[in-house]
Amino acid sequence: MRRACIVREIRVARLMREQGLFAQRPRHRTITTKSEPGAPVAPNLLQRDFSADQPNTKWVADTTSIWTAEGWLYLAVVLDLFSRMVGGWSMAATQNATLVVQVMRMATARRRPQAGLLHHTDRGSTYTSESYQALLQQEGMVASMSRTADC
Repeated sequence: MRRACIVREIRVARLMREQGLFAQRPRHRTITTKSEPGAPVAPNLLQRDFSADQPNTKWVADTTSIWTAEGWLYLAVVLDLFSRMVGGWSMAATQNATLVVQVMRMATARRRPQAGLLHHTDRGSTYTSESYQALLQQEGMVASMSRTADC
């Protein structure tokens, strides 16, 4: 019969340190796309055609989470498909419509697009929010959305 071997965490930590081994932090798997049931959804006009003939004709936007010294933060970005230039970006501790509206305002102020620009996102609650959709209409942009979590 074998005896159970008990090893304390302190010993394991010391042995790992001596061997230059480190425990990995668990991956942060935050779902950044949360669709609101019944939210208005725009058709997918982009159809995965990520090319553009001129600047400010097709923009895409998305949100992701990033680990920082302050903890997890959300980064929202608007990208021009012609130049791949970031038109607007913002970081916040919470992901809400205010974050993406702020990014869109920055992008429109910096790039000054003409009416008719195709603006593509996923179906996340931030992008289907009333405030975001109202801003797109105010700027004369055409909304396009792919399925949930597939920007």
